[in-house]
Amino acid sequence: MPDLSFDYDRYRVEPGRRVHLDRFDPADTQGLSDKEAAREQVAENRRRLAALQEKLYAEDRQALLLVLQGMDTSGKDSTIRKVTQGVNPQGVRVASFKVPSARERAHDFLWRVHQEVPERGMIRIFNRSHYEDVLVVRVHGLAPEALIERRYGHINDFERMLSDHGTRIVKVMLHISPAFQLKRLRRRLEHPDKLWKFNPGDLEERKRWDDYQRAYELALSHCSTDYAPWYVVPAERRWFRDLVVSQLLVDTLAAMDPAYPAPSFDPADFPPESLQ
Repeated sequence: MPDLSFDYDRYRVEPGRRVHLDRFDPADTQGLSDKEAAREQVAENRRRLAALQEKLYAEDRQALLLVLQGMDTSGKDSTIRKVTQGVNPQGVRVASFKVPSARERAHDFLWRVHQEVPERGMIRIFNRSHYEDVLVVRVHGLAPEALIERRYGHINDFERMLSDHGTRIVKVMLHISPAFQLKRLRRRLEHPDKLWKFNPGDLEERKRWDDYQRAYELALSHCSTDYAPWYVVPAERRWFRDLVVSQLLVDTLAAMDPAYPAPSFDPADFPPESLQ
């Protein structure tokens, strides 16, 4: 089998590091080029993830939270689909965060997020997240800048609390270039089965590209911690993106070392052939 060695830690944002996104290559593959071998490894990672998730669910002591962020067309939906396909849906759930409702706006910005965190034994994936409140909110000036600055600390404290109570957190920014985004937007207009994904409002947001990059750099710089690290994953080569994210999830879950609980009875008392 071809050598698929790569190091996702090169995409990890070290705590306290000042992030410059232009230093991350959104098309990086670390020299790998065998797409078919990568897809086979992703399939194997899904099988491993399914086995580990079953142990996590049975153990009922820990949880795993994957936060996915990225510019429009960065591939959040397809990443979730490719990485979790075949995993028991009872143990993996997705929460998507769109524009807050009136009820959600009547509470603090973390209120709606806290209701969606994974319970013990579960894997939860956030498709967008509480980081929208330091990204979109900053870019559009929807809250005072002084309050937004304090939100980084609120987020770190929130994630620390989740970590202290048994939730392992991994955060991934799917990194693309403006040229790649334009290509994907055009593709949506060229294919009838993709038209439903096109939103004219995305073109207005695209004009704020530099503002969003600055907002992301601030969030990544302030909120990558040992207990909830950020990874800036190159997302323009979808096969490599899937390889990195799936390996990151498998390795994180393996390090959590979930185990089947010991039976509350002596199996010797119930030999299979004695059952009727």
